Amino acid sequence: MTSESTRGPVPFSIRELSEWWRTSVIGTVNQEGIVELRREDADPSARFVFMTLMSAGIAILGLILSSPAVVIGAMLIAPLMGPIIGLGFAMATGDYVWLRKCARSIAVGALLGVAFCALIVWLSPLKTVTSEIAARTRPNLFDLLVALFSGMAGAYALIRGREGAVVGVAIATALMPPLAVVGFGLATLNWTVFSGALLLFVTNLVAIALTAAVMARLYGFTTALSERQSRAQNALIVIALLALAVPLGIALRQIAWESQASRTIESTLMERFGNKSRLSGFDVQYDTDPVAISATVLTPQLQPGAESEAEQGLAAKLGRAVDLSLTQYQVGTSASAAEAAQLAEARSTERSAADARQLAKALALVAGVEESEVLVDPAQRRAVARAQAIPGAGLATYRALEQRVVAQLGERGEGWRIELVPPPAALPAIAFDGAEPSEAGSEALALIAWAGTRTGLPVVLSGGTPATRQRALERLGETGVAASGEAGGAQMQARWATPAAM
Repeated sequence: MTSESTRGPVPFSIRELSEWWRTSVIGTVNQEGIVELRREDADPSARFVFMTLMSAGIAILGLILSSPAVVIGAMLIAPLMGPIIGLGFAMATGDYVWLRKCARSIAVGALLGVAFCALIVWLSPLKTVTSEIAARTRPNLFDLLVALFSGMAGAYALIRGREGAVVGVAIATALMPPLAVVGFGLATLNWTVFSGALLLFVTNLVAIALTAAVMARLYGFTTALSERQSRAQNALIVIALLALAVPLGIALRQIAWESQASRTIESTLMERFGNKSRLSGFDVQYDTDPVAISATVLTPQLQPGAESEAEQGLAAKLGRAVDLSLTQYQVGTSASAAEAAQLAEARSTERSAADARQLAKALALVAGVEESEVLVDPAQRRAVARAQAIPGAGLATYRALEQRVVAQLGERGEGWRIELVPPPAALPAIAFDGAEPSEAGSEALALIAWAGTRTGLPVVLSGGTPATRQRALERLGETGVAASGEAGGAQMQARWATPAAM
């Protein structure tokens, strides 16, 4: 193989350039040797399977721990780059036996990686979406460009015998981490994470393979394709890249808008308070309607109307409805006072997070579910768990369990709305003493109201007199439970309106 440094001067005319390329560039490429070397990557050997599993394991642990160094370690040993570039070379040369082998290796590696990562996440107690995971769930047009440049660099390194550079290419494209995130999304049943990471992996795979095919064509690798087939393949390559570019371009536009919106939110909030105030932090959820914004401001003077004014101003500037939750802390004008307030806020946030963890643990225990199945919303200070059915237990049992959690938490549970959603068991009869419910009837109505508000299911009251039914319906209506009445026997009975509930 002739070194590139031995070539003659680069010509300037198109004809001379074409001739120079054929003789001084294509003529120096050992095509047979390169093809044979790349064919070795086509078979899913034991080494390929082992290294894929190890790379997947390292990648998912690095993502869960949010450790970039560990994730990079997984990229270094991932063997997927070889068959992906081989796929491109096989497309360019028209060797469909080689193409099928490469496609099989990629499929085996991808499926094993996803399954192994999903198993690790399923066994792991940590299932939080970390920053490293979130970074691989929103691919955009820049990711496509990275994959294209990496495909060019990888193909060039392999053609010119500089395979050491492939390590850097593997890091740039990061083939295994997106697959690990796909496994995470599968294990946690998180469709957003799953689909976003899958799109990123497909983007890398398709872009690298197609770029490798173009590079192989450019370097004159012998092809069995006819001129018509070559033109058709070129058209398919362009169409495939455009098909990827459109949704990724839209995603990039959305990310750019969110970035600009964040700057607008920060400046708009600070306009309401002046230079002596400080924005301690804000969180924005752009995927909700209206846009949910939560912000904290440290200010020497509280401004009661700032929240509504800022909300209206942000809605006008962003062009979308806004739901702003603004918390103001009054502090001194000195920097030390502001820093002390920030420290106090951080400690308060830490205590709130600890309370939430303790609450989730207690509620999961009485509900008979995993902690991850307990919905805890610190912002709304609400915790909800759906209880597993207990043989022989009635609604009163589940209400007692909920009250036990509240009593167990004590001060930690103050200000929290704790809800244990019971399975829809049978509702009690309602006894009346004249025109009003008896003591037992009032207790039955209270239990029905509790169960109705927890499950959200409507209730039907049957029996009794029209007057007593109306009174019972009024009592339930005061609690927000949807209820209706119908004629029946002398004793008033209650049942769920949805037959499937029983």
